[in-house]
Amino acid sequence: MTTTIEKPARTLPVQDARIYPRGGLDVLSRAEVARLRDASGGGMHELLRRCALAVLTSGSASDDPRAARDLYPDFDIQVAQQDRGVRIDLANAPAMAFVDGEIIRGVAELLFAVVRDLAYMAIEMGPAYAAELESSDGITNAVFGLLRNARILNPGDPNLVVCWGGHSIGRDEYLYTKQVGYELGLRGLDICTGCGPGAMKGPMKGATIAHAKQRRTVTRYIGLTEPGIIAAESPNPIVNHLVIMPDIEKRLEAFVRIGHGIIVFAGGVGTAEEILYLLGILLREENKDLPFPLILTGPTVAAPYFEQIDRFIRLTLGDAAAERYQIIIGDPSAVARKMSAGIKQVREHRLAAKDSFFFNWSIDIPWDYQQPFEPTHEAMAGLDLHHGRAPHALAADLRRAFSGIVAGNVKEDGMRRIEESGPFQIHGDADMMQALDALLRAFVDQRRMKISGEYKPCYQVLA
Repeated sequence: MTTTIEKPARTLPVQDARIYPRGGLDVLSRAEVARLRDASGGGMHELLRRCALAVLTSGSASDDPRAARDLYPDFDIQVAQQDRGVRIDLANAPAMAFVDGEIIRGVAELLFAVVRDLAYMAIEMGPAYAAELESSDGITNAVFGLLRNARILNPGDPNLVVCWGGHSIGRDEYLYTKQVGYELGLRGLDICTGCGPGAMKGPMKGATIAHAKQRRTVTRYIGLTEPGIIAAESPNPIVNHLVIMPDIEKRLEAFVRIGHGIIVFAGGVGTAEEILYLLGILLREENKDLPFPLILTGPTVAAPYFEQIDRFIRLTLGDAAAERYQIIIGDPSAVARKMSAGIKQVREHRLAAKDSFFFNWSIDIPWDYQQPFEPTHEAMAGLDLHHGRAPHALAADLRRAFSGIVAGNVKEDGMRRIEESGPFQIHGDADMMQALDALLRAFVDQRRMKISGEYKPCYQVLA
């Protein structure tokens, strides 16, 4: 139910609204409602406001995290308590989220997800629980708790494919992601992505058509994001399960824990970060026998991109890393068949290991992969990017290098650091830095760093 109040005409139309949640927030005790209100009204209010605005501008073509805030400077959100549960009050909300005075139902659901997840972080992962996050098992349990609270852990047969790829991709590449999503959907597979546009939207859009043709009515289009990036990659309209993880490391762990296989489309530094994170984990001795289908794919025009990614991985992590993935170019049905077969192997392994279908407890994710990386200039300059290290250890620092560039590109804190102190400096062995510089230059030339506008590098690569 939505009660709206008309506002005077402005450059960008806005309106006020009162929204009463359905589902996960509509059956709460008075104590729970009070804790939810206190969490949203305290130190997390600005974070709540920023994430809510990203949802209300869903479908935005901008990847500047400050754009929506500048366009709607008077927007505010409050969580109110009443005996019937929670009420969300919106002031000066973007009118694009409404139709004939009523908030779009999908937008409302994503808005409730924002309130739910940020409140959970404040209540269940606040200072009182800090000690529980000081161990690897504790962090994994926290990831599990967030996902369970979001109600996305499905006890059914394995069928969830994680799709990674860039938010800024070419038209041919986008259409290819839709075709792959369509082939996956025909085979009864659900989709999980980073929730934004581009390669995160395409597979979901293709799968919706296939699911409709197969008359599947219970479908999952899961979007996993985190507070630092949601404003730059607002949820696409197809996402029907949004989850906001506390930081990029817990987001990456969530992808790996709930996904039964991963498909990587063309992308930029964020996609490279994801690939290195997963390969670093799979290269560990503890995970060498773990089935985990990983396919890199794109249309024919993207073949040079994947050749360059493959060369970079072989140079830095070795040929053993390349054995953990398969590259398929220009064949969506082959990708879906290979992924479907791989997920069947995952199912058999989970049965034999007595592991759950909905959360991969067996995969070993070490402590250093779970620790949040704050990309300061000192931290970026101190990364150990040299040969002679164990591949999984080198992969961890390479991942952090790309994570820092993502922050400098699209995260507000990272952008502010670059504006104040200049580009990050990345040091390492000469051949590794040469390969890294060539890869990053290719991303820039192919316009994979930003959706629009001239890209100014936030980094310097130094031998």
